Amino acid sequence: MTGTAGEVGAQARLGRTLSAPKIVFMVVAAAAPLVAMAGTVPLSMGSGNGAGVPGAYVIAMLTLLCFSVGYAAMARSITDGGGFYGYIARGLGRPAAAGGAVLALTGYNGLVAALAGGIGYFLTEMGGAPGPWWAWTLGALVIMGALGYRNIDLSAKVLGVLMVCEIGVLVVFDVAVLVNEGLDAFQFTSFAPDTILSGAPGVAFMFAFGSFVGYEAAALYSEETKDPARTVPRATYAAVLVIGLFYALTSWLMVGAMGADQTRETARTQEGDLFFFLTEQQLGEAASALFGLLIITSLFASLVAGHQAAGRYVFALARDGLAPAKLSAVHVKHGSPYMSSLAQSGFTAVVVVLFAVAGLDPYKTLVTVMSGLSTLGIVLLQALTSVACVVYFRRTGSGGLLSTLVVPLVGCLGLLLAAALILLNFETLAHTGSTLINALPYAVLVCAVAAALYALWLRKSDESRYVRIGAMTRGTDELPAG
Repeated sequence: MTGTAGEVGAQARLGRTLSAPKIVFMVVAAAAPLVAMAGTVPLSMGSGNGAGVPGAYVIAMLTLLCFSVGYAAMARSITDGGGFYGYIARGLGRPAAAGGAVLALTGYNGLVAALAGGIGYFLTEMGGAPGPWWAWTLGALVIMGALGYRNIDLSAKVLGVLMVCEIGVLVVFDVAVLVNEGLDAFQFTSFAPDTILSGAPGVAFMFAFGSFVGYEAAALYSEETKDPARTVPRATYAAVLVIGLFYALTSWLMVGAMGADQTRETARTQEGDLFFFLTEQQLGEAASALFGLLIITSLFASLVAGHQAAGRYVFALARDGLAPAKLSAVHVKHGSPYMSSLAQSGFTAVVVVLFAVAGLDPYKTLVTVMSGLSTLGIVLLQALTSVACVVYFRRTGSGGLLSTLVVPLVGCLGLLLAAALILLNFETLAHTGSTLINALPYAVLVCAVAAALYALWLRKSDESRYVRIGAMTRGTDELPAG
């Protein structure tokens, strides 16, 4: 594509308009803290380890901080975009990068589809909006696509406002519990090993890691910052700490509001209404209604952030020849990857229409299945990136031993354990006993292996295309041989 619309290919450049705070807004919004508290925590408490959920969040946060140490070190060395895909290419080579690309596309496209379904579901089922759920979902996708088409600075500003409201809601709830419950709000048993490992801890850890999905997207925006070597690491640490501390604190105070010995039973009784039940109990009916409205804005903020991340992965793959070249076009005026944004919007719309035509429930199928696949894809991608970090710095002989070997390996082990828990508990996460649906995680793994094999085939059959994998804007000599 040429002319005034956009530029295509290896020379395409994105606008550099993002600062560290704006990236934090993007990635924290993608993680949707309010949605996690209202949707994920009740299920984790009821089906998992009850009062031990805050402890599970702390362990997940510490694991992801270990992962972030190596991730941040890579971000200081590799500043040309592509996110995890680019890091894996630098560390483990082109075949592994191709497999990682499948995991990335699964993770972020699954996230967008799940959030889109969630907006339609909550608006019609909880908000009482007239009409079918899919009509509201498609309307949200139109707004999402318009923001994705424009300069990302606009999306960052919108998400900044929504995130402040979202965090504000959680702060108000936390303060209300402290005022109403006093010292009883602090149930320290939540962090005792026997509480964390009680019930079904695997389910709790699965949801804990899943709740962080989106925070790691900071590296995708490195081309759109003026000083990526400093901005991306700062945004990454800030995001994981903001998300983790709020998750741990708010879920801990939810336990305090219920009482540790009543947490599992209350969560099972209230299910998805748990957060609203506690909000009404602590702040009154009006506050509960307001929080319900902010759940919708939280979902939309996460939708936009997830769309931006997914579009940038498509953009990176198109620039490297793993997707149609037209998808690497950059809008001349907005400096945005507008073609990949449009393609991602179209893909999500197709998924929504298919689910709607099939008459499937938006929550029990679209939301839960897609979020399960998204969590698995991102966690495996993070684990693969941890290994890539270790190999990259061992090969280049740079970086400290602790920050580029020991800590990343600890994070990798934690992530692999989380991936195993997701696979073993996918039926719980997806809320279905369908053999076909529960086989989808293994289908993703097969596709990732197939992509790696395809890259190996290209090495022999089309070397010019092979050397472009993972190259992005840097020279191919920076990738490991083979």
